[in-house]
Amino acid sequence: MAKKKTAFVCSDCGSEHSRWQGQCKDCNAWNTLSEFVVHTASTATQHARSGFAGTTLAKVETLKDIDLTALPRFSSGFKELDRVLGGGIVPGSAILIGGSPGAGKSTLLLQVMCLLAQQDSALYVTGEESLQQVAMRAKRLNLPDDKLKLLAETNVETICSLAMQHKPSVMVIDSIQVMHMADIPSAPGGVSQVRECAAALTRFAKQHHIAMFIVGHVTKDGSLAGPKVLEHCIDCSMMLEGESDGRFRTLRGTKNRFGAINELGVFGMTERGMKEVSNPSAIFLNRQQEQSAGSIVMSVWEGTRPLLVEIQALVDYSQISNPRRVAVGLDHNRLAMLLAIMHRHGNVQMHDQDVFVNVVGGVKVTETSADLAVLLAMLSSFRSKVLPQGLIAFGEVGLSGEIRPVPNGTDRLTEAAKHGFTKAIVPKANQPKKPIEGIEVIACSRLSEALDAI
Repeated sequence: MAKKKTAFVCSDCGSEHSRWQGQCKDCNAWNTLSEFVVHTASTATQHARSGFAGTTLAKVETLKDIDLTALPRFSSGFKELDRVLGGGIVPGSAILIGGSPGAGKSTLLLQVMCLLAQQDSALYVTGEESLQQVAMRAKRLNLPDDKLKLLAETNVETICSLAMQHKPSVMVIDSIQVMHMADIPSAPGGVSQVRECAAALTRFAKQHHIAMFIVGHVTKDGSLAGPKVLEHCIDCSMMLEGESDGRFRTLRGTKNRFGAINELGVFGMTERGMKEVSNPSAIFLNRQQEQSAGSIVMSVWEGTRPLLVEIQALVDYSQISNPRRVAVGLDHNRLAMLLAIMHRHGNVQMHDQDVFVNVVGGVKVTETSADLAVLLAMLSSFRSKVLPQGLIAFGEVGLSGEIRPVPNGTDRLTEAAKHGFTKAIVPKANQPKKPIEGIEVIACSRLSEALDAI
């Protein structure tokens, strides 16, 4: 009997190694290599060599001659989900949705499928729950259950065979970590099983123009579990984030072949399931009537729309020799850099102070437009000076103390004016050419000018 060829695949970066070793040479991650059985020419099937898009005709065509009318988008029934997908669901697309346990992935997809089943054929494949459990959830959420088809199966070949008979327009695979293929000897959830099952399901979706939602588990650090090829072969990748005891969930797109990435959809978890939030800025601006020192509102750009969030800072005298620097929702290293800029160009010393910065509502701010708001919030807390209730600020602060412009400045100001803000401190290059009704814009080119403005 011929010996099976094996390779060791890194679950973080997807690179292959000829033998097992403690550390991956490509991404330097420890204990991430898993054994993967390499199919030989006698055992590999034909579809395994046909790529993620399935079999294609060996024909060269001009780009303008390709017909696009056969792939119209259709709505999922949730405007927030359609926004993250780029305007709706594309037939034949493979959509991966991940999230922590209890985030609401299965709940959201069950609501979507029950709505879509009223208009077209839909199939919900569950491998982690029984059909009775899914039916109980649908009844608890008061969803229409007369047309959605359910299937409890984990074998990919059987799922594809039954799907060929019923010919659904939309499918849900919950989840990819429990699926398996018969010709792969490893256990479900392993690197080889996840890799081949995802590739087979993606090929099936594209060949038969079926929109397929695939649920994926996450690791303890919050990233999608499985090899990196799982994210490469699908068309869209989304992460459903939010604390299990929190009220709101955010759906963020990290990859989208049919639209913009980094789009953000906001949902509220209620006893009737997921409810979309059409005005996310309102929920993150639930401020107290009496304004306190160290609080300011800024405008971040999420995908194609502005989002107003509140930033709070607490600066207090440190009782230890090494003061603490804590940032929740912001980059910790950037906070240390901003404190150095404040000392050098603002003449404000906080070397003996504990500094705590928090983004209200659990939002994670990754763009540099939060620099100016963080500095103003820290200065407000340090001096115990309350900032005006209608003040908003945004802008990137450079190492030399200059305030750099950020994209879509006018749209951020327009959103702030809609929510009743009357004063804004912005970079000089973001000063609108025409005055915006209801809001006074203070344009600054240096950090010292912004600090004097408050």
